[in-house]
Amino acid sequence: MTTTTHRTTGGTATMRAVRLHAFGDPSVLRHETDAPRPRPAAGQVLLRVAATSFNPTEAALRAGLLQSFLPVDLPYAPGWDVSGTVVELGPGTTELAVGDRVVGRADAGGGAAEYAVAPAGLLVAAPGSVPLAHAAALPVAGLTAWQALFEHGRLAAGQRVLVNGAGGGIGGFATQLAKHAGAEVVATASPRSADAVRRQGADLVVDYTAGPVAAALGGEPVDLLLNLVPLGPADTAALVATVRPGGRAVSVATPVEAPAGSGVTATHLVARNDPQQLAALVELVDRGALVLDISATRPLADLAEVHRLGESGGIRGKVLLTP
Repeated sequence: MTTTTHRTTGGTATMRAVRLHAFGDPSVLRHETDAPRPRPAAGQVLLRVAATSFNPTEAALRAGLLQSFLPVDLPYAPGWDVSGTVVELGPGTTELAVGDRVVGRADAGGGAAEYAVAPAGLLVAAPGSVPLAHAAALPVAGLTAWQALFEHGRLAAGQRVLVNGAGGGIGGFATQLAKHAGAEVVATASPRSADAVRRQGADLVVDYTAGPVAAALGGEPVDLLLNLVPLGPADTAALVATVRPGGRAVSVATPVEAPAGSGVTATHLVARNDPQQLAALVELVDRGALVLDISATRPLADLAEVHRLGESGGIRGKVLLTP
């Protein structure tokens, strides 16, 4: 059996964690050494966290921009992605056992800490082919890419997909998953990310800093547009115009609209938690068909700086944070 050790303050178990006590800029993220350690409720498990990872949407949550539809109570520890080892079971929890190495999307957050609780039913066995900490790169970005391509985009072998913003975490998974499905992938990326995107399988990499993306397509339309970048109305319209009649446009960032009569179906995606899909992603990792593109691993105390980098466009791939 795995045993745990922890600090106590006044009889209460404590841990290191990054929490916010108010919404605002990255400075509201406080690295604390005496945060209360959570206890698992019925159906939950307590994890000793191996890592969490940064997702741009969590910067919006930190700033208070998501309170209207994703409210959180303060103080709050961010960290939707989490990988770790089960160290305690909540009452009546039977899906997992102490010592299990797992990964999952913790919708209530909490991954930015030494310990986190999560519903057992939302966790899956971590890939065995990579370090446990690396698995934290997978849940949010991987599930978003999967659902954008296959549920909303209905991508099929032989189709052509344009991944706009392929240098980020979601874009890297989308490029690989689309190639694995037999699609032709056109990917936009900055010169800094171009080589990585090519390694992930893109058939054509377009430098979006060099001019209009549509001009680089050679007049050939795409079956699916996957937009991962905040855009203004003119740029959005130009991208949607690259989609053939009857094709699809899926945006994870700026909502997109298809012109009347174009025959294009436009969707704004908010990804959901899906353990079965996550388990399929883990299987692809263990088969070597999906590579985790981790650009940096940093200590948990650096989370505020990682948020600053993310908001300035200074992050490529996935950044892990380890306690």
